[in-house]
Amino acid sequence: MDYTLGIDGSDRTAAGGTSILLVHPSTGETDRIDTNFLRDDTDHFLVISTRTTAREVRQKLDYYDVDDSKAVILDTLSVERGYSRRSSDRVHYVSAPDDVAGIVEQAERFFDEHDGKLRVSFDSITELAYYAGEDEAREAVESLVDLVAEHDAIGLFHLSDEVHDDDTETGYRDRFDVVVDLDVDGNVDIVE
Repeated sequence: MDYTLGIDGSDRTAAGGTSILLVHPSTGETDRIDTNFLRDDTDHFLVISTRTTAREVRQKLDYYDVDDSKAVILDTLSVERGYSRRSSDRVHYVSAPDDVAGIVEQAERFFDEHDGKLRVSFDSITELAYYAGEDEAREAVESLVDLVAEHDAIGLFHLSDEVHDDDTETGYRDRFDVVVDLDVDGNVDIVE
């Protein structure tokens, strides 16, 4: 099964099982890239948000005109910020921002409960590393990339290029099938 990448107007496709690394400056236009990726050629998508709350994710989807009836949101931050958390069929929470096991379990649940063309947006590796540490974040990302491959899905994983050391960033670049570089001016370079 092939997926339209939907990144920056590109008509490129990628095979199911592909994981994409979005490397961006901290002030980059990641919302535009993310929502274009989620908008088309999908039956269901999972947004794992380590950077914003479920409410903020919903606002982003609405602003960029993405069909949120296809969305499942995993909010890792509301507990940290002291916000009320009401789980539903489409919004889930973990016990803490560094609950990497809970994040992977919720992703497994998403794949178990949904069929068809499935997408995952992980925003962001950098934030997870801030809360859980580099090694734990890397292990969680490895597990999620494996789940994307196992379920013939496609995934987009955010990484800030201004935070991680060169070896860490290179390690992530080498692990992903496709790397999308977003610069400070909003220009995109897709490397396969």
